[in-house]
Amino acid sequence: MEYINQNNDLLFENKKGYSYQCELTNTIVINFDGITTSYKIRDFLVFQRMVNSVNVLDMIYNLSDEGDFKLIEATKRNFSKELTICEIIQLRDLLNGTKFTIVLNSMVLEVLSDTVVY
Repeated sequence: MEYINQNNDLLFENKKGYSYQCELTNTIVINFDGITTSYKIRDFLVFQRMVNSVNVLDMIYNLSDEGDFKLIEATKRNFSKELTICEIIQLRDLLNGTKFTIVLNSMVLEVLSDTVVY
């Protein structure tokens, strides 16, 4: 994989993709199923909320052919793909894991910066 170098920190990885933080551009880079996109933190959070808002239960119970896929598009970015239910769940896992790691890292940095060293 091409994602780790001295300016990038791996955030999260699953079977379908990975994410990292690029220090040079101050962006979150998501590679999902061969599609690589980068997001400023605000755009990443909007995309993550949008993917989490897809009602998977409705897709499962929808017996029509249209219910098998959902078009997922990221605003301002080049991610546009019809995903199956399983792919939506895997993308959710990747995005939610990435967000968890970002929040955890910021909490750790906050705690460490509050620690007084004598």
